[in-house]
Amino acid sequence: MVDISIHAEHIGKRYILGQQQRQETLREAISTTIRTPFQRLAKISGQRSNKQFFWALKDISFDINEGEVVGIIGRNGAGKSTLLKILSRITTPTEGCIKLYGRVGSLLEVGTGFHLELTGRENIYLNGSILGMRKRDIESNFEEIVKFADIDSFLDTPVKHYSSGMHVRLAFAVAAHLDPEILLVDEILAVGDAEFQKKCLGKIKDVSGEGRTVLFVSHNMNAIEQLCGSCMMLENGTIKRYGLEVREMVKEYLFGAEGCLKTSEWINRKDEFDNPWFKPLHFFLGDADGNNSIMPVNNDSEIYLYLEGDVKLLHPALCIGYAIYCDDGTLLYWSFQTDGLEENWIKLSKGINVLRSKIPGRFLNEGIYRIECIGRLHSGQWLFEPGRNAPPIFLTIQGGLSDSPYWMSRRPGILAPVMDYRGKSHVPGR
Repeated sequence: MVDISIHAEHIGKRYILGQQQRQETLREAISTTIRTPFQRLAKISGQRSNKQFFWALKDISFDINEGEVVGIIGRNGAGKSTLLKILSRITTPTEGCIKLYGRVGSLLEVGTGFHLELTGRENIYLNGSILGMRKRDIESNFEEIVKFADIDSFLDTPVKHYSSGMHVRLAFAVAAHLDPEILLVDEILAVGDAEFQKKCLGKIKDVSGEGRTVLFVSHNMNAIEQLCGSCMMLENGTIKRYGLEVREMVKEYLFGAEGCLKTSEWINRKDEFDNPWFKPLHFFLGDADGNNSIMPVNNDSEIYLYLEGDVKLLHPALCIGYAIYCDDGTLLYWSFQTDGLEENWIKLSKGINVLRSKIPGRFLNEGIYRIECIGRLHSGQWLFEPGRNAPPIFLTIQGGLSDSPYWMSRRPGILAPVMDYRGKSHVPGR
């Protein structure tokens, strides 16, 4: 019989809009308790009409078995981080109940649970104690934690002097190596270099292989597919889908409902993405004359992307372009108007600007592609970020793969170019 690791029953979390949320102090709690019921009732009834509530989670119920690795996906604001904060006891649910069978280790954001004035060494012991570990258990894992975090030279330095990369390396090393039965991880791949991300993924695989339960929140759909045996998709604070069909849910998350797959145009009707530099207005696929493309298009057709936006403030480091993903979430490439020689860059001006970029014919294979309009400053500040909040459109390619009679169906691989071959009687220069 499989043991339950996490049981959630009708979980809801409500916030009051326009008010700062904070924990009540002990003195305030005692004072509240000794107030007369009539005073409390009068205060509540007088404020109720002025309050506006927001449900970050509503009626969330699920069971997760011991040893499962569950991916949690959803757009920003879907309730992913709120759910993990409830599971890790950082915040309490407004309604419903959670039952956790085992110690919980969590990495929800950089430095969570660290005392900035303490050293790295002291924080390892502090976090271990919070997890309920005995001193000798912490010491048995100590060297492995330090080695994984790669902070040997800074072990006795207060963590307030650590960089964000050092923070997250140490935080993940502590959370993953102190043997919690349940590990909660939120966007570890958003910080750190490629080598560290590879180590994190490997450690999560090792942890799950040891029979421990992992809940993994990420916008990296490749990582979700590689690591997770089941997936939970949240939407507007509720569970939209939950099950073993990880690939199907990733595709639905990236591409939406079947009707959305023909959407090759985005118009900023909701007046979104307002910023001081570039506000996108219209993003669509078309032909060379600017006529909207009708899906699907042939592989041998030239496809043009049109990016129309309002430049309010000129900035020399403004980069506008697009990101393109295939249907499993793999990023094919980013492209910006500043990729070539500087003298060939488009000269932006204040007001309405229209940029056009071409995807050459006989380049992409048959399939469905998600294309996002992206913009950033070279300082690293995103105006609309790929994989997070960038406006999406969809490209469907079908047919036109080759003039050869040998390729009548979809070719293997992501790309399907027709390359040029020439014949010679010998290799030149030999």
